[in-house]
Amino acid sequence: MEETGQLKRAFIDASAGAISGGISRTVTSPLDVIKIRFQVQLEPTTQWALLTRTVCGNSNSKYTGMLQASKDILREEGLPGFWRGNVPALLMVMPYTAIQFAVLHKLKTFASGSSKSEDHVNLSPYLSYISGALAGCAATVGSYPFDLLRTILASQGEPKVYPNMRAASVDIFRTRGIRGLYSGLTPTLVEIVPYAGLQFGTYDTFKRWMMAWNHLRSSKAIHGDEQVSSFQLFICGLAAGTCAKAVCHPLDVVKKRFQIEGLQRHPRYGAQLKPHAYKNMYDGLRRILIEEGWAGLYKGIVPSVIKAAPAGAVTFVAYEYTSDWLESKLT
Repeated sequence: MEETGQLKRAFIDASAGAISGGISRTVTSPLDVIKIRFQVQLEPTTQWALLTRTVCGNSNSKYTGMLQASKDILREEGLPGFWRGNVPALLMVMPYTAIQFAVLHKLKTFASGSSKSEDHVNLSPYLSYISGALAGCAATVGSYPFDLLRTILASQGEPKVYPNMRAASVDIFRTRGIRGLYSGLTPTLVEIVPYAGLQFGTYDTFKRWMMAWNHLRSSKAIHGDEQVSSFQLFICGLAAGTCAKAVCHPLDVVKKRFQIEGLQRHPRYGAQLKPHAYKNMYDGLRRILIEEGWAGLYKGIVPSVIKAAPAGAVTFVAYEYTSDWLESKLT
């Protein structure tokens, strides 16, 4: 009976995670496409940076701001351009969130000695951060090739170098081998440890604060309710996603560069990153800092944070509701 209960719990967590991840990814895809275009562009991505580079005799940039990038993508690629790479993104994010939430629940059950979700909220912040980081690592390894394909398809623009996901995967496998499908995995794992740790750790922290706030309010009211509302869950997810993305963005930029190095791009989208342009993650950070300045490490930070906030909020709210719904149907 205990084994059956654990399997049911794992199914609920994996299903709720996959559904919430799919919803979140589809809703925020336009911001993700703009973010990726900024991150893989070697030239400056703001008007001010472009002006200073031009004074020094440097070349022009394809994208120089969110509004300009949105207009260009819409004019050149139409509305579907904002969802470019969304199929591999869904194939990546659905198993990613499924594995992540299933592993997270298992780790929290082990740490708290209880399989009840309400008991997991009372875990120490350190255990919440560690559980989130380990769950993020497991999910990353399991879904990484789709993340790579999503980046390549979302960054290529028009005219397309790869017409679809199959063409991209075949070419990568032919030119780089099986290791090519895992290009950039090391900086991704280095990024995901603090990112997932911060995201889940801060979410649990904010949720505890909300519960304490509701408890304080209910003690002063005649008819009080200590439960966390959907709006409060949304705010917790919003804050957690923003904190995590703001801290870890430079590592995400390096990861994207590793994913597209040596791959063809149309000249209109700027300089192509040569094969093996960076020796390792540290070299990538150092080279970007020297050649593009601090702004280079934060290319795409605005759409990234704007995307991370609603993405985190939608993911957590959708997960909580889907999980509760599946649990009520299966019990």
